[in-house]
Amino acid sequence: MDEVKVVVAHSERATLRVGDVFLKVDADQARIDVEVEAMALAPVPTPEVLWRRPPVLAIAAVPGTALGRLGEPSTASPAAWAAAGAAIRKLHDAPLPPWTGRRRRNPDELAAELDGECELLVTNGVLPADLVTRNRQVAEAALRSWTPAFTHGDLQIDHVFVDGDEVTGIIDWSEAGRGDALFDLATLTLGHEGHLGDVIAGYGTDVDLDVIRAWWSLRSLLGVRWLVEHGFDAFAPGCEVDVLRSRM
Repeated sequence: MDEVKVVVAHSERATLRVGDVFLKVDADQARIDVEVEAMALAPVPTPEVLWRRPPVLAIAAVPGTALGRLGEPSTASPAAWAAAGAAIRKLHDAPLPPWTGRRRRNPDELAAELDGECELLVTNGVLPADLVTRNRQVAEAALRSWTPAFTHGDLQIDHVFVDGDEVTGIIDWSEAGRGDALFDLATLTLGHEGHLGDVIAGYGTDVDLDVIRAWWSLRSLLGVRWLVEHGFDAFAPGCEVDVLRSRM
């Protein structure tokens, strides 16, 4: 029997790997609905859905290795990073999905959530006030209207798989929907700022770097407390807190 490996597990969902099969257990079936439909519509390589029996979704492993890991240097080539940028551009140019997406779309709503989170980070002693204040200033550039694109919504570096210089699969589509294209680019390059130029070269169009930097700060500010509460180490070298410190 193949070994059962816990890939990730917290109060919202869990993912197990058994051989070349991933079993995703999620109490929120709407999230699984989005994942299945997004993988069917996305014009980029995605995992094969093997079967679904709520609350479990079984998908096949994609070939290749992850582009990298947050907090670790990426061993992928500049060409592989550029290929990731090209794949993301193909996704963003695709017809919009029929659902709005789970990510926040109203800048005022996002600003209110960010301000509330910043206050909690300081009052609960999670982060020093000067670090929070500086990154809240940087994050302001992301609080604007944007033209919706077909976005992945959680395009972390370890969700993109490559084999050599070719993208072989993009996984974890539960946050996909209509969103800000620059949020995807920022999420992919979070903690890997040195590869942003490669990604943009593959993406093939000019982007507003201030907005990408703003999303780095914004995503990190909103994520630190959740990560800590769910057993992840946002303070590890190269991770979210270091991203915030780099803006000082």
